[in-house]
Amino acid sequence: MKTFVVGDIHGRCAQLHTLLEMLPRDEQSDTLVLLGDLIDRGPDIPGVVEHVFSLCQQNAERVICLRGNHEQMLLDFLDEENLIWIEQATGSDRTFVQYTQTPLAIRLEADFATARDRLAKEIPAEQIEFFRHLPSYHEDEFAIYVHAGLENGKHPRESSADALMWTRDMEFFKSYRGKPCVFGHTPTAFLPLRGRLGRHGIYVFRSAIGIDTGYNQNSPLSCLSLPDFTLYQAFADGGTTTHQITTFIPESLKKMQQRAATSGQG
Repeated sequence: MKTFVVGDIHGRCAQLHTLLEMLPRDEQSDTLVLLGDLIDRGPDIPGVVEHVFSLCQQNAERVICLRGNHEQMLLDFLDEENLIWIEQATGSDRTFVQYTQTPLAIRLEADFATARDRLAKEIPAEQIEFFRHLPSYHEDEFAIYVHAGLENGKHPRESSADALMWTRDMEFFKSYRGKPCVFGHTPTAFLPLRGRLGRHGIYVFRSAIGIDTGYNQNSPLSCLSLPDFTLYQAFADGGTTTHQITTFIPESLKKMQQRAATSGQG
């Protein structure tokens, strides 16, 4: 059994399809974990959401999608909790126009309600419900999986959902030594250099593993396979790479590999 973990997708549907086709995944025994942030910024957000929704519906036991902060911001906007999602930096304008075929234009106070109503009408109801029921973390024998990180190094069940979706805790990035934790949210280019050298774009330091390899024209969409530590990457131009990471692996992760190898022999 393996677990394949995919970083932040952000509407890159073609890259997601290419990446999933690369994976030597047994759909009956291997688990696919997507770390959230399906929406915003990218060229085919509805395509990503529909495909991931379908994967989860077809094999709920073996396909797990977590809720990212972008899904949470969208829900908060639809529920009139706050307006953060509307800010330009989120890339929400791409989600809005792709679902509604209308540019997002906010000039008056009344425009917020108009945009909210239009979006709620155009996003399929089952997709909104899908977002509402996404878990904030997943755990298996290999690792803990969260969107953003852990709250003061605590287990996710002892952490707030907001922290699991939003945290950018430098202490976690540099000092976490618990059960291996795979996270996205913070592009690895912004994580400490020491954990990035020789890792082919991902971040590995002590027990923290970051796989959000960024969002721009040259950024790969990345998937890490556990426990073998194979890294699969798909690029916007259709190119792909595969790396077997064998160096710089922290001791806690080496022990994980050893346990898996022993279990496989038995």
